[in-house]
Amino acid sequence: MPRFACIVNPASRDGRTLKKWERVKRHLISKNLDFEVYFTEKVGHASEIAFSLRDNDNFDCIVACGGDGTVHEVASALRGSNKRLGIIPAGTGNDIARAHNIPLKNIEKVVEILVDGVDRHVGAFRLQGTPAPSVENYPEPTNNPRWDGEPDIEGRVVRWIFLESDCGVTSATSRAKLSRGKWIKGAKKYTYLGITEILSWKKKMAWVKINDEPGEIVDFSMLALTTTEMFGGGYKVCPGASPILEYGQLCYAWGLSKIKMLLLMGPLKKGKHVNKWGIKQTDCTRLEIRSVNSDGTPSDNIHNPPLYVQADGEPCLQTPALLEFFDKQLWIRGSKQVSWD
Repeated sequence: MPRFACIVNPASRDGRTLKKWERVKRHLISKNLDFEVYFTEKVGHASEIAFSLRDNDNFDCIVACGGDGTVHEVASALRGSNKRLGIIPAGTGNDIARAHNIPLKNIEKVVEILVDGVDRHVGAFRLQGTPAPSVENYPEPTNNPRWDGEPDIEGRVVRWIFLESDCGVTSATSRAKLSRGKWIKGAKKYTYLGITEILSWKKKMAWVKINDEPGEIVDFSMLALTTTEMFGGGYKVCPGASPILEYGQLCYAWGLSKIKMLLLMGPLKKGKHVNKWGIKQTDCTRLEIRSVNSDGTPSDNIHNPPLYVQADGEPCLQTPALLEFFDKQLWIRGSKQVSWD
């Protein structure tokens, strides 16, 4: 029988992950499955645990129990190895689990996938961004050279993206959750914060270069670079995206008014937003975002106010930023049937 190392984030989903883990644990025991459990204690701890286990032949699969942030940390530490990543979705968004058709509530089915699911070799974006400052209990990011590698650009921090990286009003929303809206539970928090961030959005000009196209200066509204269709708790941002292809998907829009941003939330949920109000979607293997000098030339200075850049839901970086796609970076154990395979 396969042996599992389960890495559990007790702080995920405002502390409610532990209750789900207890139910999963009882089911694992009832099925006579062999497992060990490790609890995280701080931001980044899941990566440290997973990296210490990636070459341990006693475990068939390293399992992340938490939200997309926990999955991101475990995935980062396993990237480049033959160790399989399993997922017990127990966060707020759970979009990596959704992408691999892992049910959010059916614990019996989740365990069935862990035991007898399909292992798929997926790609990832390498993000080199400028570190964003700490806020409350969320630390300023630093490089993790053991699993992320060293940056090519001085002063940048490297993160690997297995789900999505976004910039603009969406990343501002995620940054806001670190200090506001803590009294709101679940996905409603993102809706509330999204509305408040849209209403307070200030015009930001940026230099953007997509793939090998010439760079252009734009009135920045929203940009999302993904390996899967959904993020933000099921918003179908990049319809048709697949993590097993040799490229990701980029969805972007420039110069949207606040009214259009608000009206966009409905179509975005269903994936009906592409080609609406100039919103575009394209294959993407390389993306660069920089600030603009007063003379209209691209700059390596940070935006002021900041343009935050997310790493799988973690708003830890800011512009300037560079993202590059690499295929076959991580093995993920998912359902036998997924919409994109």
